[in-house]
Amino acid sequence: MTDLIYTEKELVQSLKEYIQAEESKLAAVKSWANKLDVLTRASTSDPEVYLAHPVNAYKLMKRLNTEWSELESLVLQDPSDGFISNMTVHRQYFPDEEDEKGAAKALMRLQDTYKLDSESFSKGKLPGMHHNAVLTVDDCYDMGKTAYNEADYYHAVLWMQQALRQMDAGEEHVVSKADVLDYLSYSVYQMGDLPRAIELTRRLVAIDSSHQRAGGNLRYFENLLSKQLKELNQEVQEPATEEPIQLGTYKRPKDYLPEREIYEGLCRGEGVKMTSERRSRLYCRYHDGNRNPRLLLQPMKEEDEWDSPHIVRYLNALSDSEIEKIKELAKPRLARATVRDPKTGVLTTANYRVSKSAWLEGEEDPVIERVNQRIEDITGLTTQTAELLQVHTTYYIGLYICKHLLQRPQDIMVDGNRLATFLNYMSDVEAGGATVFPDFGAAIYPKKGTAVFWYNLFRSGEGDYRTRHAACPVLVGCKWVSNKWIHERGQEFRRPCGLTEVD
Repeated sequence: MTDLIYTEKELVQSLKEYIQAEESKLAAVKSWANKLDVLTRASTSDPEVYLAHPVNAYKLMKRLNTEWSELESLVLQDPSDGFISNMTVHRQYFPDEEDEKGAAKALMRLQDTYKLDSESFSKGKLPGMHHNAVLTVDDCYDMGKTAYNEADYYHAVLWMQQALRQMDAGEEHVVSKADVLDYLSYSVYQMGDLPRAIELTRRLVAIDSSHQRAGGNLRYFENLLSKQLKELNQEVQEPATEEPIQLGTYKRPKDYLPEREIYEGLCRGEGVKMTSERRSRLYCRYHDGNRNPRLLLQPMKEEDEWDSPHIVRYLNALSDSEIEKIKELAKPRLARATVRDPKTGVLTTANYRVSKSAWLEGEEDPVIERVNQRIEDITGLTTQTAELLQVHTTYYIGLYICKHLLQRPQDIMVDGNRLATFLNYMSDVEAGGATVFPDFGAAIYPKKGTAVFWYNLFRSGEGDYRTRHAACPVLVGCKWVSNKWIHERGQEFRRPCGLTEVD
């Protein structure tokens, strides 16, 4: 997406050059027209006298035979060729309709997770935001239409209502108010609010009495409301006057992810179960990796992030130059992150995970080899059976969420389960982007250059399912992380097995 920023700048420059060429062409044509206008006024005032002069007769022949042909060639010149060629070259890198739809849905995910109303987005009022970016009436309409086409009437209502609110405030727009009311009234009906659907449809009929659906919809809504009231033994009442629809007017439909409410609450900083008493038992210390030679002179600064399960953070785990090199290596390979289908075991993309990821081998660059060695020194665990260094970015809008499984089926017989996770934060994030643990109510925030570490397995080899975690959507900023999943094989004498889960 950063490349697209510069692509757009190049296209703007190309467009300016095209406009300049068109203006130069038009100036030349105007000059021809002014000169010929003077000549034709003189020649038509008295043609015989004009042509009596042999020079005028010659020049008339020359103009019509040569100069008008030159003018024709000038008019037929197309200065747009360069611009069109530039567009054609760059078009292959443009986002497609699916990308635009994904970006719209990502804004809606942010809206849900952080409980932001549509007006906050429309006016650019986001926490940590230093640059305002506003949404026009037509932008809001397109957001609502995207939701409507996905049968997501909850968000369709919120965004169509915002488009209508900005229209009523007098903002300029291309879309008609009738179109907004058409989508809004039907979406409100789908949310089960018949009185409001009737009121909105009446507004639509008042604006466009010949609308092809409005009259029929109004009769249907009124009959349906009358039927419902009759079944409840109530008299037919006029629908209440419309009031603005706010975030919370309608309840969001249940999600297929059962822990989403807990997850979103933790992302907002709600439900974190770290008490002051527990926090008093968290410490910081110098960590030399059990007197590892590479850490004796410069031990790592280690801080407790959580007591049980034990999660620690290491400061200065990556330098700025190492971070930039890892980004440089990862960028060309970033692809949509995948999850393993629990039924088939096949890696596939999921609509709840929209980060980009790449895998880096130690042999590719000394920096990767150095980072792998540092992880081994800090943890005391071998990385010979660990997975490759995985780099994630959420340059793209919105969230990725993944409850990481404790094993990968194809590796279980070879390298064992994922014993531990070492997660490097490679950027600061202005707002959002926490790593949360729904099972025990923890939220850990990114801090550039630091790393967090925890065990996924008890010493007995049983899975510590409390360590299932998820990444919160980045509200403002860009989040880069790299993680190393360390497997069981090779750790037999580095982390000996215990007899119980808590050993």
